[in-house]
Formats: sequence, structure tokens, C-alpha cells
Amino acid sequence: GVQVAESGGGLVQPGGSQRLSCTAPGFTSNRCGMHWYRRTVENQREWVASIDTAGGTTYADNVKGRLTISTDGPKDTVYLQMTSLKPEDTASYVCEPFDRAYCYNMHWGQGTQVTVSS
Repeated sequence: GVQVAESGGGLVQPGGSQRLSCTAPGFTSNRCGMHWYRRTVENQREWVASIDTAGGTTYADNVKGRLTISTDGPKDTVYLQMTSLKPEDTASYVCEPFDRAYCYNMHWGQGTQVTVSS
């Protein structure tokens, strides 16, 4: 099956920025949407943001205005630009395709860890 892969995590100071990438082969040609979720240190799974096939975006209230989801169609890549990071943003971030059968059948990645700490 097609494998989704996240990257770009790391250690960031509070107030800093980081850009996460999610590469999903066939994402563009199969008109997928993409969700970003995160699993926190308390092992809670939280929805973060989504982009649909029309480019419409939605965000969780606690990240609105700080995180931006976008796509690079030719690269089959979805980005999560993170700014003004807070310690509570520390989590493992995963992306999950949706909207069509091809998208749902992709294999999810392992996630990428973001740690916000001074």
C-alpha cells in the first residue's frame, strides 16, 4: 500500500516556529483531503487542522491563528506551519488522508515529534 510519511519535528523553544511536512503519494491526483492530528504527552489524541479537496481549511480553536495548513500539489505534500509555539503543543503529529477510497486506504505514518521547551 501507499505510505504516508511525516517529517519536520524537533525541539523548539516557546514562541518559536516549525514546519511539518506530510508526503502522501497520489494525494493530489486522487483529490484527497488531509487531517493533522496530534497525540499529546497525556496520550490524548487531538484533531489539529484539516484541508479539503477544494482547499478549504479548518482549525481547532486552540491552534487557530498560530498554525496554518497548506498543500503543494505537485509534491503531493501537505504542510503544517506552526508559529508562536507553546509547551502544550508538544505532541507527536500525524497526518491522515480522507475523502476518497484511495485516500482512506493509504497507510498512516509514524508521526513526527514536536517538543516545545526551553
